[in-house]
Amino acid sequence: MAGDTAHVGNESQWGGGVQPFKASYGKLMMWYFLVSDAFTFAGFLIAYGALRFSTPTWPVPDFVFSSLPGGIHHAPLIFVTIMTFVLLFSSYTMVRAVGEGHRENKSGVVKWMALTIVGGLGFLGCQAWEWTTLIAKEHMSIYTNPFGTHTESGTYLDGDGHDIKAGDTFEAGDSYLIHKHNGAWHPLKYRTETGIEKQQVFGPKAFGALFFFITGFHGFHVFSGVVFLLIIMLNVMSGLYIKRKNGYEMVEKIGLYWHFVDLVWVFVFLVFYLL
Repeated sequence: MAGDTAHVGNESQWGGGVQPFKASYGKLMMWYFLVSDAFTFAGFLIAYGALRFSTPTWPVPDFVFSSLPGGIHHAPLIFVTIMTFVLLFSSYTMVRAVGEGHRENKSGVVKWMALTIVGGLGFLGCQAWEWTTLIAKEHMSIYTNPFGTHTESGTYLDGDGHDIKAGDTFEAGDSYLIHKHNGAWHPLKYRTETGIEKQQVFGPKAFGALFFFITGFHGFHVFSGVVFLLIIMLNVMSGLYIKRKNGYEMVEKIGLYWHFVDLVWVFVFLVFYLL
């Protein structure tokens, strides 16, 4: 009898149809994807950190990211703080959307998802402005880093690690380190106190390449999330999920993705803008 009972118990556990960890197949697959994506971002950020701390000179974020729209300079990290607030606030609106879904409140889900989409688009707009400023005004690219060799005081160092004299100090928004000649950008030439002419060297290329790649990779995740949010919101509006009576599980699944994207940005913010 005991053996028969154990056999019946095993059949109930392994017979199929039982949700592992009380999670549906869709949510479980989303967690698998998020874990694998977390490893990808971790690899990129660890690579950046290894290069950051193995290079003698590196851009100081307070000088690189100190511009605001309207030609405002000398405002370190203010703009990226606004970007971060916009994205994190969209996580709050996403939580509200999921909560309304659990209550089967269709209009509430639509309202809060729409606000989440607005937050995502706002973040992407801020990132586009930041990239445009760095590329068009500061002349930073994946090949050229005009910020790479200044010290905490704002004084630039030459290739030998010595301070550039004669008041050649960095001012935010003024890419004085490079000038255009014959259609190409060249680093600044200066004359030392002893009359020797030298050429300012650019900073490590890895900074620009990693900044655009990692923030662009994250931006692509945000853009993809906005697209999926829009599609799911339209499905909610059409009443597609009403008959399922599962607490709008699809909204919860995209919510997991959106919270992950926001969490990743916290680490990107820490690594690029604070270290």
